[in-house]
Amino acid sequence: MITLTNLRKIYRQKTSEVVALDGVSLEVRPGEVFGVLGQSGAGKSTLIRCVNLLERPTEGTVVVDGQELTTLSGAALRKARQRIGMIFQHFNLLSSRTVADNIALPLEVMGRGRKERQARVAELLALVGLEDKARAYPAQLSGGQKQRVGIARALAGEPHVLLSDEATSALDPETTQAILQLLRDLNQRLGLTILLITHEMAVVRQICDRVAVLEAGRVVEQGAVDELVARPGTLLGRTFFAHANGHIPRSGARIATLTFVGEAAERPLLTTLGRRFEVDVSILSGSVEKLGYRRVGQLQVELVGAGVDPALQYLREHGMDVKVH
Repeated sequence: MITLTNLRKIYRQKTSEVVALDGVSLEVRPGEVFGVLGQSGAGKSTLIRCVNLLERPTEGTVVVDGQELTTLSGAALRKARQRIGMIFQHFNLLSSRTVADNIALPLEVMGRGRKERQARVAELLALVGLEDKARAYPAQLSGGQKQRVGIARALAGEPHVLLSDEATSALDPETTQAILQLLRDLNQRLGLTILLITHEMAVVRQICDRVAVLEAGRVVEQGAVDELVARPGTLLGRTFFAHANGHIPRSGARIATLTFVGEAAERPLLTTLGRRFEVDVSILSGSVEKLGYRRVGQLQVELVGAGVDPALQYLREHGMDVKVH
């Protein structure tokens, strides 16, 4: 649905240049939620604004739903943008307009008739759970309600793609969870492709199917979230599992980090080691988290016994990633 190829964005100043994006390439598949994770200054906002050409890239191509946007301008570009919705960190609602009128604004720009606008606004208010707020003004709404209005407005033109520019950063954790659940519901109900940028691992954990990690304008790793989390040494895995390492083993013991996803997290594999291999297992640190609809975990364990090597091989054969220290 979205293909970015060798994207570069350079901001030229009088005496210097700032390279915001440096050869970024990624693909977003139809119907998935794709996250771009990075810290402030990594180039995330520039990247997402290049997707709908609010920022025109210095080099590279942007293809959305089979159409190369970087070749378009004027009326053709405006028409293409109608198929791309966007929601923002600070909502960007018009304070002088009611909720219904804010949602109707894109339909007015598209030249839709009054009756069509009213019907579509009513449909969108129901979709985001704000049927009773049609005549309210933004100042009368909570942050979560304002973002729901922003989402409804972004969906007014029935876009194929929704861009989310740090849409939950201004919200409290409980409201953030509710908005992310709404986005996931819309993704599944409408078949909507969502590209979101965030600096929060919790957002990636809750909603994303795949993710790209951005540093200094470059993609340093990308792939399925659970695969990156389970792969030893990835930035995503280190961010996801932030518990301490560095334990010193007792004499005759070995320390291993065990990472497991999905079915491996459901099996009593560690208790099997004692019975089958006569190995004592002590858990030193770790956590088991929910990642979308799957469980992902990482444990640092200390193993003692003559059967440690075959025990570790047994864990590998049953879906665990094993790193011995």
